[in-house]
Amino acid sequence: MKLVFTLLGALLMVGCGGAPLTDRLEHYEGGGACGGTAANNSISEQMTAAAVDDTSATWAYVLEEGEEAIFTRAWLSENSTQSIDIQYFIFAMDNVGIIALDYLIRAADRGVQVRMLIDDFMLDVEEEDVAALNAHPNISIRVYNPNVGENTFQKVRGVVSDFKGFNQRMHNKTFIVDGRVAITGGRNIADEYFDYDQDYNFRDRDVLLMGTGARDIQTSFDAFWSHPLAVNLVASEAAGVDALEFYRSVQAYACDPENFWPEIRALIDGIPDAIPHLIEAGRLHRLEGMRFVSDVPGKNDAKGYSGGGKSTEALIDLVASAQESVMIQSPYLVLTDLGLTLFADAVARGVEVTILTNSLCSTDNLEAFNGYQRIREELVGSGVKVFEYRPDAEIRKRLITAEKQARSGYVPTFGLHAKSMVIDHSTTVIGTFNLDPRSANLNTECVAIMSSAAMAGQVESLMREELDPANAWQTTPFSNPDFHAGTAKRLSTWFRGIVPASLL
Repeated sequence: MKLVFTLLGALLMVGCGGAPLTDRLEHYEGGGACGGTAANNSISEQMTAAAVDDTSATWAYVLEEGEEAIFTRAWLSENSTQSIDIQYFIFAMDNVGIIALDYLIRAADRGVQVRMLIDDFMLDVEEEDVAALNAHPNISIRVYNPNVGENTFQKVRGVVSDFKGFNQRMHNKTFIVDGRVAITGGRNIADEYFDYDQDYNFRDRDVLLMGTGARDIQTSFDAFWSHPLAVNLVASEAAGVDALEFYRSVQAYACDPENFWPEIRALIDGIPDAIPHLIEAGRLHRLEGMRFVSDVPGKNDAKGYSGGGKSTEALIDLVASAQESVMIQSPYLVLTDLGLTLFADAVARGVEVTILTNSLCSTDNLEAFNGYQRIREELVGSGVKVFEYRPDAEIRKRLITAEKQARSGYVPTFGLHAKSMVIDHSTTVIGTFNLDPRSANLNTECVAIMSSAAMAGQVESLMREELDPANAWQTTPFSNPDFHAGTAKRLSTWFRGIVPASLL
């Protein structure tokens, strides 16, 4: 049965593909520029004007709302002068992905050097699209740990012969501009991470870092970029794509007000005016300490599916040293004996441990939820306070902008995707690490560990609000909210029990 699952999973994972982006954009012909040009002041000049240019310090701003997260990235791209380096597990060619490409292409047109490092596992791109992007002299694309083989059969054979190697994915998510400003956190580049999906969106969290912390992230990116697992993606010259026409079509798509609303472009243009207000409101934090911890490419050389990594060790140390409280948000909660013991020991020494994860109703990953079901009773029994996210969480009405709600006519389902911790009301962790064996032992992960009581208070306050009955259900030794899900979903989740916990 385990072998059957392995083969089926491999077929599903390597056999995916969609229509080329060039086909999807065929109705969008080149038009005039609508995205504006670079601002009069560079990012460096904006930082100086905001008095956040001390080269020995790091400033942090938490990006809670999806819309704010996308227009911040857009503004940084539009005002870049030297480089844009992006590293993502998923880069989908949906609405958000195409708009992101427009900003990257226009930056490259200005002479900005753009480097894109994408994991091969979820690469949603066709040869024609790659050929067009690679044709730009200022854009370089590399793929992390690409599947070996020219067709599906060869790729599946490679998966079966080296299942661990196939599953060692790059889950890091970083966006770095001019080596001075960086964004890291849970969001990939796809509609559902920025509240653009009409049916299901992720409640996620990023952090924008300026100064020393951004330079640390740049160093991490460079290490991945130069590693042998990062392979140049060279498309066939026979693809026959008109690169200039491709760029014009991308821009025309982004210029369509139905795809990218003028209201959002106005928000992008207004960022310089908003910065002083953010500082005044105490939302731009000068950190007392900052560590960016990233796993090394390839993660570990241990046999089997264990071995840990730098991010795993850093998070274990934080929980083990906690004195008062540990507040966690994680979309997946699949703990080994080590994890269960770690949290039980914390509770035993008087630490309040609270975890918010997805419910069966809100999750998008039934395999992971089945793994959580296996340890849920023991975890709650140890004294850990466990809450499960509601798909109709009331807070989504605040986190998804009113303009978007008014246009859509309803509020889409929310699922938790944020990966965050607050330790002892003073240390905030925002990154890509899920509480599961895959993050601990297989995927490369990264976390920003930030010391600031003010920032911790801001993040923890919102995390505690999300525990309210309107946003989450509490799980107790006597009850859980699985019954809110339909019979079909509960039965489907039960069948996932054939998957070994080490692979979840």
